[in-house]
Amino acid sequence: MKADYEPLDRAKTYLITGAAGFIGYFLAKKLLEQGCRVIGIDNINDYYDVKLKYARLEQLTPFEKFIFIKENIADKSVIMQTFAVYKPDIVVNLAAQAGVRYSIENPDAYMQSNVIGFYNILEACRFNPVKHLVYASSSSVYGANKKVPFSEADFVDNPVSLYAATKKSNELMAYTYSHLYQIPATGLRFFTVYGPMGRPDMAYFGFTQKYFAGEPIRIFNNGDLANDLYRDFTYIDDIVEGIERLLANPPSGGTTSLHRVFNIGNNRPEKLMVFIETLEKCLSKATGREIVFDKIFEPIKPGDVPATYASTDLLQQAVGFKPETTIEDGLQQFVDWYCKYYNLDKG
Repeated sequence: MKADYEPLDRAKTYLITGAAGFIGYFLAKKLLEQGCRVIGIDNINDYYDVKLKYARLEQLTPFEKFIFIKENIADKSVIMQTFAVYKPDIVVNLAAQAGVRYSIENPDAYMQSNVIGFYNILEACRFNPVKHLVYASSSSVYGANKKVPFSEADFVDNPVSLYAATKKSNELMAYTYSHLYQIPATGLRFFTVYGPMGRPDMAYFGFTQKYFAGEPIRIFNNGDLANDLYRDFTYIDDIVEGIERLLANPPSGGTTSLHRVFNIGNNRPEKLMVFIETLEKCLSKATGREIVFDKIFEPIKPGDVPATYASTDLLQQAVGFKPETTIEDGLQQFVDWYCKYYNLDKG
C-alpha cells in the first residue's frame, strides 16, 4: 500500500545548491526534464576533478529553464540577492564539503560550507519565505551506533568525524529555524550514494581508477574478512526519486513539527568485499576480460564507521517509496558510463 503524496508542481521555481555536484546534477536534470524552472548554484571547487563538474553542467545548460550561478553559499550577500531576485518556492540545499577523511585534513572547508553556508540558506529562507526547504544530512550522523538498521529516532549525539558533526548541526539549525520562523523543512540522511557521473573520492570510483592505472586498491578494514565492513549503498536514481517525491510534500505542522528527517538508503546493506567482487564482475563484463583487483588491507581510518544500514520505513510511509536498485544493476550502470566517459575500449 503506497502513501498518497502530491505530485511535482512544474509551475514552481526550484533552487538547488550544489547543482554541479553528483546528486544536485541528477536532481536538476530530472526537474528540468519535467519542465520545471531550476536555479542552480555551485562554486565548482576543486575537491575533485572540476572537469566532471563541468561535464554535468554541460548537460543542463541546453534547458531553457535552467539558470546557473557560480557562487559560494558561504557568501551571505550573494545568497540573499539570489533569493530576492529569483524568489524560489522550493529550496534544495545539497552544497556541502563532503568526505569523512578529508574533514580531518581540512576542517575549515567544512565549517565554511556546511555550517556558515547552511546558515546563510536558512537566513535567506527566513527573509524570503519558501514553501519547502529540503537539505542534505548524512548517515554519518549515526556515528558508531551498534543498533541496526539505523532509525531516524536513534540517538545521534556522538559523531565520530567533523563532517558528521556538521551534518548533525545542520539538523539542529534547521529544526530551530523551522520552529522559530515556520519554515517547512526536511532533512535527508543519505547512505553511500553511487552511480554514473559520481564522485571520484568515493571508494567504488577510486577502485576503478586504481585498476585502470595499474595500481592496487587499499581496503581499510584491517583485513578482517570475517567481520567485514558493510554499507547501505544507494543508487543515484533511487535518491533522486525519493527527493522528488518529498519536494511537493512538506511537513504540514498542525500537531506535528514543521521539521522532519528521513533516511534514504537501500535498506539492503552489502559487505564491502561483496561490493568489491560485484564491481570486479561488472568491470569484467564491460571490458570483456576477467578483472580481479590487487588488494592491500589496512586498518580502518579515523572517522570511518564499521557499518551503515538504513531503516526506510518512515520514507515509505510518507511518500510510498523505497529504493530498489540492486548493486549488480547499479554498478554495471556506473562501469558502463566510466568506460565510455574515459574512452576505455572493450577488450
